[in-house]
Amino acid sequence: MSASRHAEVAGGGLAGLTVATALAQRGWSVRLHERGSQLREIGAGIFLWENALRVLEQIGAFEQATGLGDAIESWRLFDERGRPIQDDWMKDSATRLITVKRTELHQALAEAARKAGVEIRTKSLVAGATPEGHLQMEDGEVLEADLVVGADGVYSAVRRSLGLDLVVRDLADGCMRHLVPRQPGDLSGEALEYWNGGRRVGIVPVTPDEVYIYTCCPSKDLEGRQQPFNYASWGESFPDIRHYLDRIPDESRWAAFHDVRTHSWINGRCAIVGDAATAMAPNLGQAACVAMVNGFSLATVLEQYDDVAAGLRAWEARQRGVSDATQKYSRLYGKVGTRWPRPLADVRSALIWLAGRSESWQHRVNVAAHSGADLVGPRN
Repeated sequence: MSASRHAEVAGGGLAGLTVATALAQRGWSVRLHERGSQLREIGAGIFLWENALRVLEQIGAFEQATGLGDAIESWRLFDERGRPIQDDWMKDSATRLITVKRTELHQALAEAARKAGVEIRTKSLVAGATPEGHLQMEDGEVLEADLVVGADGVYSAVRRSLGLDLVVRDLADGCMRHLVPRQPGDLSGEALEYWNGGRRVGIVPVTPDEVYIYTCCPSKDLEGRQQPFNYASWGESFPDIRHYLDRIPDESRWAAFHDVRTHSWINGRCAIVGDAATAMAPNLGQAACVAMVNGFSLATVLEQYDDVAAGLRAWEARQRGVSDATQKYSRLYGKVGTRWPRPLADVRSALIWLAGRSESWQHRVNVAAHSGADLVGPRN
């Protein structure tokens, strides 16, 4: 198989950096295009489940990405009455979960890409692609490649130009993500999530000095999404954790959740990964993990094929089932957690409590984490 194949990758986020690195480590020449003036990642904390951790191990970015993170042994869920309705939400002893800052993860992936020899172009604006393997730039330049990868987000120009769109939907809910100072007595080694009506708050340690807090609510909850952060309103909904909420900075930013579904992830010698292909609400902590696994697997599957188009077809067939299932359960989680009728809150608590006692149900919901060995490879 030729070791001189060339790939053009649109997008310098987590998915784009992962696929670019994995390809370069397998002998491809790779050029990555980032719209911004520099590689950077916004956001606060992120859940790295077993599947993503195996990717980091495989590409040599594990230590840098997780060095300051917190190993989570338990993810507990509480309802409106303060009752614990889950003790180990989607977590078992065989599945690792480490929480880190998004910026630390992004920096680790960027460093791995540079070490692998990926050429990174900033201020590089992509307009689209053709099935023949041409990346089209906004300034009219056309770049030829054996493979084009669109990792250019929810509103992907590559996906649109290839005619792969099916549904791009605003889920009518979202969240604000915050990093706050970690204080003596704060939780360690566990994540907590609290529900009250359509509002959810997560409290997650991410570094020795910081705690990640996410505050989720429906888009129609104007007080919940108010900027600056509405301390009085959220404190009234969650008085037991007000000592965390009071640390949230005023400059918090609301971000809507989106769901992307496509006819296919491929067209000819072009593929889409990450939010361009599988955007989902981060309800299961798997949006970025699935994106990284799919990007890594694209490179490993193509190792087995001289014909790129044939390799891409095999890759989509291999990965799509787990990704589609994860999107489905993320949507379900959002409906239950954010849009459940308030008068039936006790029914919701009972259903969640029962679901947590079903190993088969928990495995289905977190199928992506459990599929790590099959889709990525064994632990290092």
